[in-house]
Amino acid sequence: MGTIIERVDVAHGGWRSRHSALRLAVNAATTCLDRAGRSPDDLDLLVNAGIYRDRNLGEPALAAMIQEDIGAHPEDPHTDAHGTFSFDVANGTCGVLTGLQIVDGFLRSRTIRYALVVASDADPGHGMSEDFPFSATGGAVLCSWTDRRYGLGRVHWTNADDDLGGAFRATVGHLDDRNVLRVDQSEWMDARYAAAAAAAVTACLKHTSLQLGDIDRIAAAPARPQFRAELAQRLELPESRITIAADHRMHTAALVAGLDGGDHHAPAGTRTLIVAAGAGVTAGAALYEEPPAPGTPAPS
Repeated sequence: MGTIIERVDVAHGGWRSRHSALRLAVNAATTCLDRAGRSPDDLDLLVNAGIYRDRNLGEPALAAMIQEDIGAHPEDPHTDAHGTFSFDVANGTCGVLTGLQIVDGFLRSRTIRYALVVASDADPGHGMSEDFPFSATGGAVLCSWTDRRYGLGRVHWTNADDDLGGAFRATVGHLDDRNVLRVDQSEWMDARYAAAAAAAVTACLKHTSLQLGDIDRIAAAPARPQFRAELAQRLELPESRITIAADHRMHTAALVAGLDGGDHHAPAGTRTLIVAAGAGVTAGAALYEEPPAPGTPAPS
């Protein structure tokens, strides 16, 4: 039994959405639901894992704004009626994996049927950031439950002390009567992230009693080539075994793009190792086993 991914979609920023994380998240969510044949009102839960928002918005929760814009029960909740619960999580590049873990808990308890994890980042606006390093992108992952043996396994987390100081740091400070976002990335960031990610992978494989040779594909974030190279070296694998987003400047939506890989619908039984690493230093890993396509019998 486990949480299954029904659909994965990515939205790229155009001239209208390049400064709007909200619009990117809404575009990704709407596309994902439409292509999956689901109504926004089918959603019981919406989790937003994006970080960099329009005009450096802190409140209200962006998830509630996304919920309203996609039309997922935007009205006030009614007693004894179906509604959509939404909230934000903040865990950087690991945010989507965190969202999947939270969704898995709700689905496992049978309190919900459908959930959507969204993530998006965009330059907050003219003069509101210094050299914003990430692409304007959004992603959405639609999840449900299966009583078969497929789906998402336990997420294994590791933390490493950032003793070298500031592998990655993003701050918002007051400058010239406005809040300005500054992002600093150290030259050793990818090596620290890869070391933590490798430890998470080791813990995950030990728990599942599998070897790397038993894994069909690895989907990883961040989408930085140097991170992939460092992780491949630590796992003693060819870099080609690790899938990252084609756009190497993606941030919180990078894991969504890595999961998609151009065609999410892999054959039933395909084992994907989902790996993410980010500021903290924090890393997580989980095994995902692909279910059969809807309407097809399970393989014998």
